[in-house]
Amino acid sequence: MDAELQQALQLFLTESEEGLATAEQALMTLECRPQDEESVATVFRAAHTLKGNAGFFGFQGLTELAHALEDVLDRVRKRELPATAPLVTLLLRSIDALRGMVPEAVWGTDGLLPEHQALLQQLLRAGSAQASDPAGMDLAPDGAGDDGVVVEERRSGPGRRGADQHEGTVRVELDTLDRMMNLTGEISVARGRLTQLLAGVPGKVGEAVLEADAEADRLSRELQELVLKVRMVPLGPVFRRYVRTVRDVAAAHRRRARLVVEGEDVEVDTTVVQHIHDPLTHMIRNAIDHGIEPPDVRAARGKDPCGTVTLRACRDAGSIVIQVADDGAGLQREKILARARALGRLAEGQALTDHEIQRLVLEPGFSTAAQVTDLSGRGVGLDVVRRNVEHLRGSVTIDSRAGEGTTVTVRLPLTVAIIAGFVVGVGDETYVIPLDTVVECLELPGGEAPHQDGRGVMNVRGRALPYVCLRGVFGLPPAPPRRRAVVVVRHDGGQAGLAVDQLCGESQTVLKPLGPLFQGLPGIGGSAILGSGRVALILDVEALVRGIVPRRAEPADAQRL
Repeated sequence: MDAELQQALQLFLTESEEGLATAEQALMTLECRPQDEESVATVFRAAHTLKGNAGFFGFQGLTELAHALEDVLDRVRKRELPATAPLVTLLLRSIDALRGMVPEAVWGTDGLLPEHQALLQQLLRAGSAQASDPAGMDLAPDGAGDDGVVVEERRSGPGRRGADQHEGTVRVELDTLDRMMNLTGEISVARGRLTQLLAGVPGKVGEAVLEADAEADRLSRELQELVLKVRMVPLGPVFRRYVRTVRDVAAAHRRRARLVVEGEDVEVDTTVVQHIHDPLTHMIRNAIDHGIEPPDVRAARGKDPCGTVTLRACRDAGSIVIQVADDGAGLQREKILARARALGRLAEGQALTDHEIQRLVLEPGFSTAAQVTDLSGRGVGLDVVRRNVEHLRGSVTIDSRAGEGTTVTVRLPLTVAIIAGFVVGVGDETYVIPLDTVVECLELPGGEAPHQDGRGVMNVRGRALPYVCLRGVFGLPPAPPRRRAVVVVRHDGGQAGLAVDQLCGESQTVLKPLGPLFQGLPGIGGSAILGSGRVALILDVEALVRGIVPRRAEPADAQRL
């Protein structure tokens, strides 16, 4: 394929995806406010632009469907056709169809499938001058219908620019940003080694060289910070995708729900955005399926028949906190315990703390659904959340009140490209512990000795602290140094200790992925190059302490359920 044509097709693909996403959001607004002329105009412009671009490339199927959609929107714009819920459902189905057809056309498969032909006929009927009652045209998809679903979006912070306003911006491939980040990291490492060498230059010449080196180091740090800033994107566009999710899931399961969005201007690393989509989808679907009650049940309990799902984000020091909260029934403690006993994970008569119940619902294969549906029953929802979040060096907690609702909180680092770490030595090797997990450092008392498996318990200000000796974890000779230290780390559910040979201090390092041969190593989450040029492995704190923390959490650490 000609390079210029390939580049033009890629631009068409990207702009079409953005235009359809904007149109989808405008349709959600139109469903709440049927008289909103700007929303109709936004969808109309997106359809018109897509039709023109598709016609330029000769994509006949795309052009035909977009033209039929444009005709319907023109009638809505002229107030000849009311924007009822069934009509909005038809328009949303058309957006979905176009979203699937665009990449197929770019890849060389242009045309209307049978389901597209059926959709086209519905659009043609709705767009004809004789159609005045869309509610009677069977526009709703099978099993959905208009069940009085309410979807709202409340945004905090200043309004965003329109999707068609791109003055002063350019598109940059994510691979290019990753390469820039790697290069700035390597420059930082090279500068550290150079500084060490220059420190040995004697006299005034050495002072002048070190002064110049310090200035170059300042510029290098500014460049790295700028590259990091370029990688940051707002969460608003990500959050707005779920307006449609709430609408469709609630409609399909005869619920009424609205989505409230807060903190859409909070920015995170673009890699975090890529990995947070699936966890958010599962949390929102879970909130509607297990949280929001049917309208009649909510009314009987004195609640608004329309439930609320809140998706919020905020900054907390060096972390990003994302919450999915609902005002539904809350976790059903007895039902969870009964299911745990049925699965053999809990002995008859054994009691669990609130924190242990929280951990149960996050484990793979655990579900309280009575039957398997398209929404739940296989026990993979919250397990996917936990695994994806831990992959990003984050944590998940649950707070629930019976009859009032549940809040799932995800805490993630702002960026996964650079890690603020605490460097430790074990034997001849160097390791990095994520700094946001470090609580304090203590000296291991001389009388303390771990068991043969490397685990032990030490007394810290009258409190028992479980710890694991990293020498044992990594198979090093058992002979310890004269003095050992314990790095106390926080994890989901409490604190634990990592016994190390040497404390080397804080360091900001650029993350490097492990090669295929080393991926999946227990207790290792990645690698980094230190300023000295030495390669250090990054420790996976959750994996290391998961097996040493007692099953029963301390009451003070338990989550309120």
